[in-house]
Amino acid sequence: MSEVVSYRREGEIGVISVNYPPVNALGQGVREGLQSCLREGLADDQAKALVVIGEGRTFPAGADIREFGKPPAGPALPDVINEYESSEKLVIAAIHGTALGGGLEVALGCDYRVALDSAKVGLPEVKLGLLPGAGGTQRLPRLVGAKAALDMIVGGNPVKAKNALQMGIVDDVVSGDLLEGALAYARKLVADKAPLRRIRDLDVQTEEADLFASYEKSIARKQRGFKAPFHCIKAVQAAVELPFEEGMKRERELFGELLVSSESAAQRHVFFAEREVAKVPGLPKDTPKREVNSVAVIGAGTMGGGIAMNFANAGIPVKILEVKEEALEKGIAIIRKNYENTAKKGRLTQEQVEQRMALIQPTLSYDDLGDVDVVIEAVFENMSVKEAVFNELDRVCKPGAILATNTSTLDVNRIASFTKRPQDVIGMHFFSPANVMKLLENVRGEKTADDVIATVMDLSRRIGKVGVLVGVCHGFVGNRMLHKRQAEAVQLVNEGANPAQVDKVLFDLGFPMGPFAMSDLAGMDVGYRIREELRKENPENAPARNWTDELVENGRMGQKTQAGVFDYKEGDRTPVPSAEVDKIIAKFREENGIATREVTDQEILERCMYVMVNEGAKILEEGIAARPLDVDVIWIYGYGFPVYRGGVLFWADQVGLKAIYDKVSQFHQETGDDVWKPAPLLEKLAKEGKGFYS
Repeated sequence: MSEVVSYRREGEIGVISVNYPPVNALGQGVREGLQSCLREGLADDQAKALVVIGEGRTFPAGADIREFGKPPAGPALPDVINEYESSEKLVIAAIHGTALGGGLEVALGCDYRVALDSAKVGLPEVKLGLLPGAGGTQRLPRLVGAKAALDMIVGGNPVKAKNALQMGIVDDVVSGDLLEGALAYARKLVADKAPLRRIRDLDVQTEEADLFASYEKSIARKQRGFKAPFHCIKAVQAAVELPFEEGMKRERELFGELLVSSESAAQRHVFFAEREVAKVPGLPKDTPKREVNSVAVIGAGTMGGGIAMNFANAGIPVKILEVKEEALEKGIAIIRKNYENTAKKGRLTQEQVEQRMALIQPTLSYDDLGDVDVVIEAVFENMSVKEAVFNELDRVCKPGAILATNTSTLDVNRIASFTKRPQDVIGMHFFSPANVMKLLENVRGEKTADDVIATVMDLSRRIGKVGVLVGVCHGFVGNRMLHKRQAEAVQLVNEGANPAQVDKVLFDLGFPMGPFAMSDLAGMDVGYRIREELRKENPENAPARNWTDELVENGRMGQKTQAGVFDYKEGDRTPVPSAEVDKIIAKFREENGIATREVTDQEILERCMYVMVNEGAKILEEGIAARPLDVDVIWIYGYGFPVYRGGVLFWADQVGLKAIYDKVSQFHQETGDDVWKPAPLLEKLAKEGKGFYS
């Protein structure tokens, strides 16, 4: 392993090269090699200074994720960095690619840093529920000031080379050949008799007296439930208030607390799961993909417009079709308004707005779609409407074009049967707002071809989505579980809870909002239409009418009408309990002979969450989702399940499947409702003392 780091001399400059593809991760062999090559360079009397550089595409890009969860092997990274910082010869870090986490910490242990103009540096550990544990929280504030260090460490986002130069993280930025630039810089330092510059000896600049308290307050809402951002603040505070060695000790204490925390375990689980979902079990890696150079979207409403924006954002031309000119013009105007609003916030230039708008071509004729590679239908959740659309697509689209439906609940196999090419039909279920939400639930039909699946999974990545492949059933994975939770939330209110109480319990668990506020945001009429369609298409499995149907029929559609389950004031999205809704609920209870009782918060939590866990187990048994991680990723990126809890099924493992199974069995015994019949998989795992992931 020592061969992954080598030492050579270029004239009077010693060069320490890391060559551990693909990203020169700081595994045990690299740490050992960095240490031994530094000692070799210090012993080389001909070397006046040393340059540390990464071969291949990047400077060390952080820890070796292959070592996660394994016992630590020496030398420890902080010890290696300390040796570099204590060097009696000048050490210059030559940075290209992405110097992240431990990679940047190694660079901070050097006297000077030179970066290629395309490089980025950062400390992203917070995104894994951790903090920089090799001196990053102690050295960076000494170099750039406490406030700038907090922004980088708590935010976890990388900084471009030119910004890193302005901040003082790097000392020079070069173009072209990095090694040549770094050697020239090192020779100049030697010629100028530049001093050793140990960051540990610098003082920390603080811009305001109450910086840490005010910073904590500023992130409190956004980072609710996360532990790492607040530990990062404490670590940077230690850099200001304690001598370097004591600050390092405090950093290690805080790092250790996070490492064993459930929050970090959950965040690391999500990190790996997000990468794993792209690999479809049973789909060979070398499955050919169809070319996708142009796309069409059917429907210019909120969903269709949002879907079109994804492709324009990725530089892919997109046609957007409506049957009425007025609806088309309105849809295009909303897309432009969305882009203009983004430009006002400084996230797009006006030139970029125009470039993206130019990629979106409105049309009123299906005949204009003959040359596109993918068509995505985004019309009403009504099977007859879908049938009419797919009949037209079958008529006009070229052979080999992928025909996708954005349906959130309907049978993709039936939709495929409306064409003579069911092998080309797939579900691409975007989540609203489609131009913002990261999840793309891709639905594989019985006859969907493998190359269509491979193409759509790759296309998900191209447009910045996390694509998850699922099978066909009513609601697929996400909505199937959601509908069970929503029905349970309504039933809890029927029995005596109130909507605000139910919402608070789920909000306190970590959801951005509760089930009723979520319905109001999405539009109460959306769920109403789905229920009505199901009552028409499949009455035996359709939900019985309840008080939420009456709200819609009374014109209470949610936030868009300033009245849904809650009331809303003009321009304010804060839900306010409604006396009118209380009366409708009371009337429903009375008409159905429901005697109310006190419902505890614990019961709300158990019934809303355990019904989803049980349904998730059924989904796995049926093969609708291939793995527990597919379910978890869907709930995190599509429904706002808190990342620091790892997903519904990961969370269930933390609670304990035995405890959940016992409660599900109890609810089944008490209600006799099939929804509470324990899934055989849940029962099996609980009785074996296992979890979904163990």
